[in-house]
Amino acid sequence: MAKATRNAVLEGITGNMGKLVFRQMPDGSTRICSRPDFSGREFSERQKSHQCRFKEAAAYARVAAKTQPVYAELAKGTVKSPYNWALADWFHPPAIHSIQREGKLIRVHATDNVLVAKVVVSVLDEEGNVVEKCEAIKGKGDWWDAAMNAEGRIVAEAWDLAGNVTRKDS
Repeated sequence: MAKATRNAVLEGITGNMGKLVFRQMPDGSTRICSRPDFSGREFSERQKSHQCRFKEAAAYARVAAKTQPVYAELAKGTVKSPYNWALADWFHPPAIHSIQREGKLIRVHATDNVLVAKVVVSVLDEEGNVVEKCEAIKGKGDWWDAAMNAEGRIVAEAWDLAGNVTRKDS
């Protein structure tokens, strides 16, 4: 692969010519490489599944990059675009690290590669029925707090902007 910088002949050229492909890079350089040959390529079921998921992620990222200001904020000063951040967010669900009960207060430690949009806490009885459910309030750092009166098994759900949800029982 050849790399051309500050070349008046190749400045701004993109696409292919014969068996060569010209690409403009973010740093202003032009990359020249041979055209890839995909003839006869067959995709496995896992590859087809991933391609389908990637199409869904790209559809989300096209809209979210323009409508969610957090992606633009994260992209400032980096080589990533808001679209890149939205795409990455779609593929990475939030993580729930711990659930703690301190009397009537339930604390949930949840993180995401972009941000945790909401946390929902439920208290279940022995049969798995919901006794009490509420949306937690953002506390300090990555902690979310919910005041619950009921006793029982605690289930926390963390949501991100892309709609991914992670569920954890305590």
